[in-house]
Amino acid sequence: MSHTPDQTALLGAFEQLLRPLARLALARGLPYSALDELLRAALVQEACGLQADAPAHGLVSRVSTATGLSRREAGRLLQADAGQSPAPRWLAGELFAHWMSDPACLQGGKPRRLPRQGPAPSFEALAHCVTRDVHPRALLDELCRLGMAQWSQDDDSVALQRDAFVPSADFGHMLALLADNVGDHLHAAVANVLGAGDAHFEQAVYADELSRESVAALRPLIAAQWAELFQRLVPELERHIAADRAAARAQDQRVRIGFYSFAEPMAQAGQD
Repeated sequence: MSHTPDQTALLGAFEQLLRPLARLALARGLPYSALDELLRAALVQEACGLQADAPAHGLVSRVSTATGLSRREAGRLLQADAGQSPAPRWLAGELFAHWMSDPACLQGGKPRRLPRQGPAPSFEALAHCVTRDVHPRALLDELCRLGMAQWSQDDDSVALQRDAFVPSADFGHMLALLADNVGDHLHAAVANVLGAGDAHFEQAVYADELSRESVAALRPLIAAQWAELFQRLVPELERHIAADRAAARAQDQRVRIGFYSFAEPMAQAGQD
């Protein structure tokens, strides 16, 4: 099959995007059949979104034409998509963000040890800022299970064990972070490619010809830059949320602001 220059370039980009996902799938024994079903469903969902003006009786045909799937397959996937529900809030992650950014919970810019109960600043008060629907003890148990916090029975206090919400003890939550962070980054990049190029902020600094020692020396600087950005952004986001609520504005938008680094050996000359 022949492709246009744009399609050839697109296939090259897809190859780079899919290889790390293929590595993850193989590492956890996820078969091709499951991935194939996901790709079909994603194509149908996006094609459906592009056909917002299509009459209900003609939607299956339009989706089938856009995706190359049979009408029967398009109809099946459209019906399956209609039954999906929105993802639940990740309360443990929200509580962690509050703890890392609330000035009352910080000492010298670092999260302080908090009494488990009592008025603010306490873990109980912090949990109530996030939700009243889940008991603070349940949130504490979850953070401890993930290795993010530790409860001391001696003085009934709680301390954070990490300075970034990366729950390495929980593979499911690690995958949720991957899907949320990389997914939104990819949405932003695709929107920029398909639009004027400036729909979303997306910048990066690249360097090569570095030693392992130099890369290691950069890690503390990168972490410090993120910590500073995090502590400035979270209170500002909360201020905007409160202002929108007070002004009775429609609160129907979301934003994710990311920061990442990646390092690996340079490809040798003549290698892919």
